[in-house]
Amino acid sequence: MSWTARLGELGIALPTVPAPAGAYVPAVRSGSLVFTAGQVPFVDGKVAATGKVGREVSPEEAKGHARTCVLNALAAVDALVGLDAVTRVVKVVGFVASAEGFTGQPGVVNGASELLGEVFGDVGQHARSAVGVAELPLGVPVEVELIVEVGE
Repeated sequence: MSWTARLGELGIALPTVPAPAGAYVPAVRSGSLVFTAGQVPFVDGKVAATGKVGREVSPEEAKGHARTCVLNALAAVDALVGLDAVTRVVKVVGFVASAEGFTGQPGVVNGASELLGEVFGDVGQHARSAVGVAELPLGVPVEVELIVEVGE
């Protein structure tokens, strides 16, 4: 299956890989695994939203931002090894800047997980963590890391 073709069928275009906001690279390969740096909701080089989920950002908005984050992560994978090299989505880690008392982190990170399912089907089923945090870089509401397995 061509994942690039599948994205096209879904009407999804991968964004340009966002420039790192620090001293790191967007993705690295170690053996058959590709690890992405945490990706925030950059759209056209700009932060798409700031604020805490459950206060300035609604859970539904944050779910959309998680989707943007995972698209940025997929763009990093594509730039490093080519998206069609992916044989399995292994793990997603989502961080949610949460207002006091907000406990809906899993629903927010579903934005990333559901997109991976749309694109990769069974290959996109993954282990996951959804973690509430006090703050994220640049004041964003969501950050997502991705680990994928790739073929030769």
